[in-house]
Amino acid sequence: MKKNNKYINKFNPLIYTTILILIFMIIIPMMIMGNNSVSAGKIEVANGDDAIQTMESNETKVSINSKNTVSIYITLEDRIEEVDLEDYVCGVIANEMPVSFNVEALKAQAIASRTYVVSKMINKCSIGNGADICDSTHCQVYSSKEKVFQKWGEINSDEYWNKIKEAVDETKGKVLTYNNELVLYPQFFSTSSGKTESSVDVNGNDIPYLKSVDSLGEEIAPKFTSVKEVAIQELISTINSKYPNSGLNESNVADSIEVLSRSDAGGVIEIELGNQKVRGSEFRFLVGLNSTNFDYSIDGNKIIFNCKGYGHGIGMSQWGANVMGKNGSTYEEILKHYYTGVEINDLTFN
Repeated sequence: MKKNNKYINKFNPLIYTTILILIFMIIIPMMIMGNNSVSAGKIEVANGDDAIQTMESNETKVSINSKNTVSIYITLEDRIEEVDLEDYVCGVIANEMPVSFNVEALKAQAIASRTYVVSKMINKCSIGNGADICDSTHCQVYSSKEKVFQKWGEINSDEYWNKIKEAVDETKGKVLTYNNELVLYPQFFSTSSGKTESSVDVNGNDIPYLKSVDSLGEEIAPKFTSVKEVAIQELISTINSKYPNSGLNESNVADSIEVLSRSDAGGVIEIELGNQKVRGSEFRFLVGLNSTNFDYSIDGNKIIFNCKGYGHGIGMSQWGANVMGKNGSTYEEILKHYYTGVEINDLTFN
């Protein structure tokens, strides 16, 4: 027995050494890897008073600390209404996109509109009186199913609503993400000039997924081109009331208005109005033009503006989306065309 104990004791250091090597080379690294796989699976970004956006990249899901209903400020009635998220998206599409459009365009609109309202759950509408979002063009236009039916009339209402609901149901819970975060500015507009605008050229904000892209086939849109005539005196009065130091008057107006720069899409980035330099987007609203893509000419006592496109020109062109859908593109292809580098992920609520 003593001999055996001596034999065992002789090898104890070897056994202990082997166990230690196993612990440091295998068990501890496995524990570290296990911890890293959990923490690297999601990114949390604080975006507001109490809302947290979470992207779980391994499950391709976006989670936010909110319930799946939307609080809407009904502007004309000065009240707040709580609506199921998917019902809200139906009510937006019914106002924001022609129901005659291709169903893939409607699906793309559903995801863009859903993404927009979720971004407002994180950063509430500034004029929403405490609600997530307002029902006007300040955010995106919404009305209830009942009011939509009143607008459409009895004959086709069920057919129209079912078409919209199909588009919403087939994209239920899907939102746009960029670099594993919710897209906060899923801009869309009616009609491009054949090319969308980069956000940096329109408002000075360089947003990576809002870049200029081709948008072909929109010549069929009713507002692809437009003409607006403004009396010279009216234009001068409008400009001087906004910019009193412009120095514009009837004798110098012909030589004192000049387009200084244009975007790749053709939109006016900056225009000179006498002594005042103004962004094209500001001038568009000041004069009431359909887009920043305009030329002008002076004819006697009036100035004539010829515009291409309708809307701010950033993000998804709705008429362009319709053309793509009719040509066989899916809603995913439409969205990834107009929003550079985005992915489509599922939304969950905590």
